[in-house]
Amino acid sequence: MDSPHGAAVKAEDFGLKGPRGWAFRGIGIDAAPGSLIAVEGPSGSGRTCLLLALTGRMKPTQGHAEIDQHRLPKKMAAVRRIAALAHVPGVNDLDQALTVAEQLREGALLQRRYDAPVRALLRPRAERRARAAARIDEALAAAGLDLGTLPKGERTSVRDLERLEAVRLSVAIALLGSPRLLALDDLDLKLSDTERTEAWALLRSIAARGTTVLAACSEAPADAVVLRTGPKEPDASEAPGAPEAPQEPADRKITWGTSAKSAPEAEDEGAPEADADAGPDTDATAGNDGDADTDTENDDTKGADDEVAEAGRA
Repeated sequence: MDSPHGAAVKAEDFGLKGPRGWAFRGIGIDAAPGSLIAVEGPSGSGRTCLLLALTGRMKPTQGHAEIDQHRLPKKMAAVRRIAALAHVPGVNDLDQALTVAEQLREGALLQRRYDAPVRALLRPRAERRARAAARIDEALAAAGLDLGTLPKGERTSVRDLERLEAVRLSVAIALLGSPRLLALDDLDLKLSDTERTEAWALLRSIAARGTTVLAACSEAPADAVVLRTGPKEPDASEAPGAPEAPQEPADRKITWGTSAKSAPEAEDEGAPEADADAGPDTDATAGNDGDADTDTENDDTKGADDEVAEAGRA
């Protein structure tokens, strides 16, 4: 598995609005290739929708973003080709009925079918199997998942994995295609403090190899580029007699956005009118990547809650 050059992530006044209101809005970020980006915010603040929009799985309705110089929303298919999703609940959940080995082989087959060049399909079967096995071994090593430590080795059922082991497996599957941007949701969900430290160490190691990492979480580590989706807290130090507010480290990059629950209507701020029915790219399937760039203006739409389920087809 070659270490790709990471994708730069830039956004300005980035937002997504559906019939039920804003999923997120006012997002701005400028992160260099190979960055570790933490999307920090409470549940329901638009973290998942933002993560899917930045990876080309949802169509934004306000502002723009650039992922490795591919401008969103016009180049959603191009972004999908260089961005991979690890675990995103409701979008690409692991199959609980499979064993770990079966899940890995399925991931390798899908990657070869949809992402590999056509000439790769013409190689002899033995060569294809050897290449797939080598990619799987390299991806497992990068994700820090040792199959020998599992209860039944590679025959361990996915349903029997611990939460951190499942995270490592989903990361390994995402790395099979050598993406420039790796994204995963709910990183710190149901993890102990020790496991959370291990999970962030894993993502740091991947970023150090050159891949840009985008992870949604409830609490970001100190060394990450932080993108907050919740409402910006008022400056308590401005209130008379209030204690001085704690200061963030001078070298920590934090970008604020506003969540759907806290943001006023765009019309009140003079923001450009967004299509209330805008939703995910309905052509965001592997078989339709070639047409997605020209069809983004005619996508069918759903509410923000329905968009996550729809993005699972991407």
